[in-house]
Amino acid sequence: MTTKDTPPISPILLSDSDRLGGHWERCHKWISDALEYAGGTHTMEDVYHAVATGKAQLHPLEKSAIITEIVDYPQRSICRIWLAGGDLSELTEAEKSISVWAKSLGCDAMEIIGRKGWQRHLKDYTATAVILAKDLNDE
Repeated sequence: MTTKDTPPISPILLSDSDRLGGHWERCHKWISDALEYAGGTHTMEDVYHAVATGKAQLHPLEKSAIITEIVDYPQRSICRIWLAGGDLSELTEAEKSISVWAKSLGCDAMEIIGRKGWQRHLKDYTATAVILAKDLNDE
């Protein structure tokens, strides 16, 4: 966390014309680590393509990285933190800046898909649902 003398950690906000900003290779391990908990829904190539085409956003940090996506529901626009890996303190601090960025885009709320442990670190979030998964290939 920050102190009075330490500025808050802000993710780099990449422009639309430079969605990867040369950060992909540096952030690859953190994203890959987070992807291991995503239930096998995407590969690293899928994530790269989503960022490169603007369907998702890469927020590179010094010791971690966050992937977001803007989800437009019929009644709300939500910024979803889809993948986050690296330094926990840096990630939780960067969430504040991402929330401000999302609000500037017209988002009404933030949403996180992640392991249950995130609840302990993000006290201003409320669990609104539980995702249950069943692999049909094992039956």
